Amino acid sequence: MNRYRHLFLLALLSCLTSGAGAQELQFGFSVTTQVENGTLEGEYSTRTGVQRYLGIPFAAPPTGELRWQPPQPATNWDGVRMAKEFGPRPVQRYVYDDMRFRSPSVSEDCLYLNVWTPAKAGETGLPVLVYFYGGGFQAGSGDERRYDGETLAREGVVVVTPNYRLNIFGFLAHPELSAESDYGGSGNYGLMDQAAAIQWVKDNIEAFGGDPDKITIAGESAGSMSVSAQTVSPLARDLLAGAVGESGSVVNPQRPVVALEQGEQWGERFLEANDFASLADLRAASTRRIYEAYNSGQLGGPPVVIDGHFFTEDPTATMMNGDQAQVPLLVGWTSTERPWGRFPETEEAFRSLVAEQFPNRAEELLEFYPADQPTRSAIELASDTWIVLGTWNWADLHRRNSDQPVYRYRFDQIRPPLKGQEHPMEMPGAAHATDIEYFLNTLDVSDGYDWQEADRKTAETMLTYLANFVKTGNPNGEGLPEWPALSEGETPEVMILDADSEAEPFQAEPRYRYLTKLYTESRK
Repeated sequence: MNRYRHLFLLALLSCLTSGAGAQELQFGFSVTTQVENGTLEGEYSTRTGVQRYLGIPFAAPPTGELRWQPPQPATNWDGVRMAKEFGPRPVQRYVYDDMRFRSPSVSEDCLYLNVWTPAKAGETGLPVLVYFYGGGFQAGSGDERRYDGETLAREGVVVVTPNYRLNIFGFLAHPELSAESDYGGSGNYGLMDQAAAIQWVKDNIEAFGGDPDKITIAGESAGSMSVSAQTVSPLARDLLAGAVGESGSVVNPQRPVVALEQGEQWGERFLEANDFASLADLRAASTRRIYEAYNSGQLGGPPVVIDGHFFTEDPTATMMNGDQAQVPLLVGWTSTERPWGRFPETEEAFRSLVAEQFPNRAEELLEFYPADQPTRSAIELASDTWIVLGTWNWADLHRRNSDQPVYRYRFDQIRPPLKGQEHPMEMPGAAHATDIEYFLNTLDVSDGYDWQEADRKTAETMLTYLANFVKTGNPNGEGLPEWPALSEGETPEVMILDADSEAEPFQAEPRYRYLTKLYTESRK
């Protein structure tokens, strides 16, 4: 009996590990490479030919006196450093159900990145994609399954996924922090982490077969905001060859980047509300005390600010002057960014909602959001003001103030529900963040969803578009539906991405021009 019970337990363990750790078990033997700080040992997959190096430090741990400081260079190490496990993810609260982490823990010591490369021995000159995770600057990590770089690497691209500081640890501004900095500002440390990661890639990617002059950055949601931020920042814009944004930007007329003073005031309120006497008192506090104070408060998150270092001016002004990175841009959003919540079901209820939110412009708004389709119009209005408007504005500003092409899309493929999910919400369209697994074609890694053939077809198409763009600055290629560059006009074409991808005239263009004008005038 004991023998059979032992065999059963071994078989059960094998089943469990073959599912959860399939990606890890496929790697065949160790490989090494030399970066500026020392030698790394990673893994080579005999199934795919892709090498991966995980948990590489690209900056010093932002702890102790380096809390709320710009990232500092990583220190050298002796011997060979193992790069076979993901580093800790940034300190964060569990927020989103679709974040499936592979890192062992959270820690303030979180500035690590991961590299997947298809380079053969001695091969060089491969294009590079650096992908920044989303999560509202509150959550996320480069080790999430949906950001796995192996599939894209098999298309001939070196893929890098860095971590960056989040929430109170990554975006606190405060007068004392500004006073001690050599540029007179504070905040935006998470964005500086990203810039440091890009610089690390520039300095080290040849060790993985990558071309330091072919760095494209990409991201979704807060990651997309980050991409737009890096393209206007003097810390990173000259390091880039291309940019990809999925749902988000820092040039949102409805939610602009704020003045440093506003961020400092948030920091002062945080210290006062949580009985921290000074910056020194806050720096001396434990991770736990800061985390609990932040997550029990009513202040919301610290804002992104014009700090005089990462941002030297309003990002919109930078783009209007044509001072952003002059690189090809691929950018878009999902068809139904914000389908969650309670929306009005009657014409009267929707009219009341619009009148309450836009008391002086209600009738004008209703021309673009018909009251006789109350639920649909309410979802579109919520999606537009939250995410779509800023993303549209980024594309429009780049088209008007750059000689580089802009490729715009709308993602329409509805992601299936999680396996075994009881009573899944019936989606009216493709929701926010559901395009990630398709662009990177991580369907097999993100195996919690009930993927269908249409999903796989969509993912294969989108991955090919992305790989082409990273390689050439143009998503088009043999066997793909033609993706036209953004042009002028009332209804310029937009690429609809789904199982039957095709370009079509974008009828909502006047709506976004109106919203941009409305919010711009309201700030004067």
